[in-house]
Amino acid sequence: MHRDTVKSDLLLLLAAAIWGFAFVAQRIGMDYIGPFTFNGIRFALGALSLVPLALYNRNRPLATVRTAFKSRAAFLYGGLLAGTVLFAGASLQQVGLIYTTAGKAGFITGLYVVIVPILGLLGGQRTDAGTWLGALVAVWGLYLLSIKSESFHISIGDLLEIIGAVFWSLHVIVIGWLSPRTDTVRLAITQFAVCSLLSLGTALAIETVSWAAIGQAAIPILYGGLLSVGVAYTLQVAVQRRAHPSHAAIILSLEAVFAALGGWVVLDETLSLRASLGCALMLTGMLLSQLWGLRNASAPNPGERSER
Repeated sequence: MHRDTVKSDLLLLLAAAIWGFAFVAQRIGMDYIGPFTFNGIRFALGALSLVPLALYNRNRPLATVRTAFKSRAAFLYGGLLAGTVLFAGASLQQVGLIYTTAGKAGFITGLYVVIVPILGLLGGQRTDAGTWLGALVAVWGLYLLSIKSESFHISIGDLLEIIGAVFWSLHVIVIGWLSPRTDTVRLAITQFAVCSLLSLGTALAIETVSWAAIGQAAIPILYGGLLSVGVAYTLQVAVQRRAHPSHAAIILSLEAVFAALGGWVVLDETLSLRASLGCALMLTGMLLSQLWGLRNASAPNPGERSER
C-alpha cells in the first residue's frame, strides 16, 4: 500500500476516534451542566479553534468554488441556515444522551449516511439499489438496538437521537449545497457561531448556568470543542479530498464503533447480544449505502462532514 494512502487512512482513523469518543465527553459534561450550556460553549470553542485555519487560507484563491456568494449578506444567510439546522441536530443529540448510552447515540447518529440519499430523492436526485438495501439493513439493526420486542417500546433518548439523525442529514444536504459556493472553513466558523449563540440563548432561558459548574465540566467541553470540532474537522478537510473514497467511507463509519468502545471503557456501558447484533447490522447498512456507489473510481468522496 502506498505510504500516502496509509498516512491518509491513519489520519482519518484518528478523526473517527476523536468523533466517537466525543459522545463520551458529551455525556460526562452533562454531569455538571445542562445540554444547551455544553453545546453553547463547545461550539464557541469550535468556531474559535478554526480561526487560525481561516487566517492561513485567507489569501488562497477559491479555485474550486463554482459560484461564490456575491455579497456578505448572502454568505451570512447561508451560515444562519446551516447553523440553525446544526443547532437542531446537536440539541436533539445532546438531550438524547441524557437518556441513552454513548454507544447507541453513536450508531443512531451514524444513520445520517443512509438518510441523506433518501432525502435527496425529494430534491430530484437519483439513488441506487445499495442505498435501499443499506437502509433496510440499518432499519433492521435499529429495531434490534432500540425497540423492546416485548412491548414494541422505544426509549425517549433513542427517539431523540433518531429525530436528530434526520436533522444531521438535512445539515449534510445544506452544507453540500453551500460548500461549493463559498469558503468551507469560513462557513464552518459562521455556522458554529450561530449554533453557539442559539444554544447559549436557550441555556440562559431554561437552564441554571454557573461558572463553577462550567469549570467542573472544563475537560469534556474542551474535548468537544477543540478536539472534536477543531482538530478532527481540520484533519478531515486536509485529508479526505485526497484519501481513497472507499477507505474514507469505511474509516469514518467507525466513529460509531469508537463511540460504543468509549462508552464501554470510560462509562462502563454494556450492550446486550440483541443490541450488539443491531449495531453490527446498522454498521453494515451504513457501509452498504456508502460503498455501493463507489464501485466506479470516479465516485465522489462520501459522508463529508462539517461538524463534530
